[in-house]
Amino acid sequence: MSDPSGRAVLDGDELETWSSLATLLEWLPTALDAQLLGDSEVTHFEYGILYALADAPEATLRMSVLAGFANSSLSRLSRAAARLEKRGWMRRSPDPADGRFTLAILTDAGLAKVEQAGPGHVKTVRRLVVDPLSPAQLKQLKQISRRILGAIREDEGWRPGVVR
Repeated sequence: MSDPSGRAVLDGDELETWSSLATLLEWLPTALDAQLLGDSEVTHFEYGILYALADAPEATLRMSVLAGFANSSLSRLSRAAARLEKRGWMRRSPDPADGRFTLAILTDAGLAKVEQAGPGHVKTVRRLVVDPLSPAQLKQLKQISRRILGAIREDEGWRPGVVR
């Protein structure tokens, strides 16, 4: 729909749906960061990096792949990786198969951090996202999320147990 001035606008259900989703996109990351920082001294972004590495074969991913999973620029990922390296939770190394790439490697201390942070994070995700929904709604949320992700870009992003 457009208003009399010719601007494209949302109204009715479209506006209600968009405003709900936009608010969720603002509030959820803050809630996840608050829990993870309070309990484990990592941001949600940092936890995601550590978790993706823990899920990868040999706890190792190319930085470029990790950046794709995190929807992050390499420079943002490099800054986070430097913080995680400083804490001893990961390390970076040239890829022996192709020196043009850098590998991110989870350390034993990093795995311990994922295992320490996981239960509180899962509890928070359940409380904020899973428990308020019925099983049917949860399935719909997965389908809707995947469809929106596909509209944003062809790459599916990070999915458990899938390495590209």
